Amino acid sequence: MLPLYSDETLMKGYSKTMNQKLPAYFRAKYQLIATVTFTAFFSLVFMLVSIPFSHNAWFELGASQAFAFTALFYIIGLLTVIFSKRIMYSTRYMFEMSYFQYVAWNLVEVLVICLLYTIFSIQGDSLGIIHLDDPSFAKIYLDALVYCFVSLVIPYIIAGMFFAIIDKNKTIRLMNYKSVVSDKPVSPNDEQKITLFDNSGVLKLAVSLTNLYYIESDDNYVIVWYTDSKGDLTKYMLRCRLKTIEESFSGSSLVRCHRKYIVNMEKVKVLRKEKDGYELDLENDAIPPIPITKTYSENVLKRFNTK
Repeated sequence: MLPLYSDETLMKGYSKTMNQKLPAYFRAKYQLIATVTFTAFFSLVFMLVSIPFSHNAWFELGASQAFAFTALFYIIGLLTVIFSKRIMYSTRYMFEMSYFQYVAWNLVEVLVICLLYTIFSIQGDSLGIIHLDDPSFAKIYLDALVYCFVSLVIPYIIAGMFFAIIDKNKTIRLMNYKSVVSDKPVSPNDEQKITLFDNSGVLKLAVSLTNLYYIESDDNYVIVWYTDSKGDLTKYMLRCRLKTIEESFSGSSLVRCHRKYIVNMEKVKVLRKEKDGYELDLENDAIPPIPITKTYSENVLKRFNTK
């Protein structure tokens, strides 16, 4: 027999979920770019398909003022969404966002786009560019809510589910590795090793400092580049923030040189001044030059001078 839940229990469960912290990948750069791109394509297709079925839809194709009006609205609407996502991305380190806040943020986007559509409709009708059967504000805005729900909310949901699946698969792939991955058999106790844990506190990688070259950030993941027992350059992906690694190994030869990179200063072969700033060449020729940003240049130069 299936368990029975009261409405109060269901509401408490829903409320708890909505107040949970939003996973960071929802505000990651690649996710937001992909979401906007998919939404732009989806809304364009929906806009074209819906033209024959709505009395208050004025979208048109062809060489006409109405088409120019349509294109202008689409571009402004798209720029509004891009601006909103840009703010969401830029503030990702300023404050944590819950599921409820994320949903509310996207609903505000929908309401703003609906308002833009209503203003465009009324203005276009008054100028004679388009013709509406019912030019009242309420009617136009209600129609716009239907359009925006389909053309914005649905692709947002699809994109969110898609990236949630990707994140889950990454987690499963990491969990399917052996509990500890080592670059070579256990070495003497006095050999310095770097041990890395994921966000759950599980030991995932132990690598000799002499074999570690650099660590690269990939949103909520890091990629550790090191040489294995055969001397081949190898990478390992780990769910962890680069900031966590920077703090954990402060004082070691691992130094943050860029928002995306931590380098092992013991592996630096050349420090080179270029037009756009400093670059580091590591001992392995297969590794491209690692840039140094102004934020971290003083610390890197100091460490380089004391090697």
